[in-house]
Amino acid sequence: MSDGKRPPSFYVLTAVFALFVLFLYGPTITIGILSFQGPDGGLTFPMRGVSLHWFDQLFQQQAVGDIWGSFRRSFVLGMMVMVTTVVLSVMGGLAFRRRFVGSTVLFYIIIASLVIPSILVSLGVGLLFSQILGWEVHWATSGYGAQLTWTLPFGLLIMFAVFNRFDPSYEEAARDQGANPWQVFRHIVLPLIAPMLIGVALFGFTLSYDEFARTLMTAGSRNTLPLEIYGMTTNVTTPVIYALGTLTTIFSFLVIGTFLVIAVVAQRRRARLASDAGKGMV
Repeated sequence: MSDGKRPPSFYVLTAVFALFVLFLYGPTITIGILSFQGPDGGLTFPMRGVSLHWFDQLFQQQAVGDIWGSFRRSFVLGMMVMVTTVVLSVMGGLAFRRRFVGSTVLFYIIIASLVIPSILVSLGVGLLFSQILGWEVHWATSGYGAQLTWTLPFGLLIMFAVFNRFDPSYEEAARDQGANPWQVFRHIVLPLIAPMLIGVALFGFTLSYDEFARTLMTAGSRNTLPLEIYGMTTNVTTPVIYALGTLTTIFSFLVIGTFLVIAVVAQRRRARLASDAGKGMV
């Protein structure tokens, strides 16, 4: 507006957005605050003192449950799912750059797992491993397979979008210079799509790290961290569970921050390579 004043709708939308952010992060902030209570603290307000007592309890032998064991399992499983999701998503994205017989049907089969109830997928994978294949239901096998049904469709959809906007002239320029298919992919395609691959990796790890429903029937006798936290809600009556939630939230933000830094570095390298390729084409 000419007088520099903002319209009333601006303040209404700002208030709605602020309420949305409060609704989104309010529970996490509340848990973080309650985790810093004193030794006599409970699970609700008002707070009873301020200390790091409950964080210390997480590292004690008498802490309830296998917290650190479940964390290690979730981390290892997340890394396995992340690597597999990235590799298969890139292969699928490359394959779907050209239409082939049955490509449409295959596409809908891939994304169908997103609309199937997660608990049914978990139950089906668990039965497949235990009854049909005769394998023991274990977090590193059946849990791994169940979580891939959740992460792979997201990874593939991202790569489909990436390759739909990919400029093939860079590949043509490399082939004109005598590069073979592997060299084209290694030196041209891979550096250009690297920032998106980081996004796929982040999706794969975070979706696996906090997945509950698809792991419920496939983790076997050893819980992942989400299952361990769920089990703790039935027998833990102290803020130690809040302390665990605070630490896992901090870890999640550290993971996201690390991936964002890597993405920025990869984006700058991508821009530099694109600039060099453009100069070479000229």
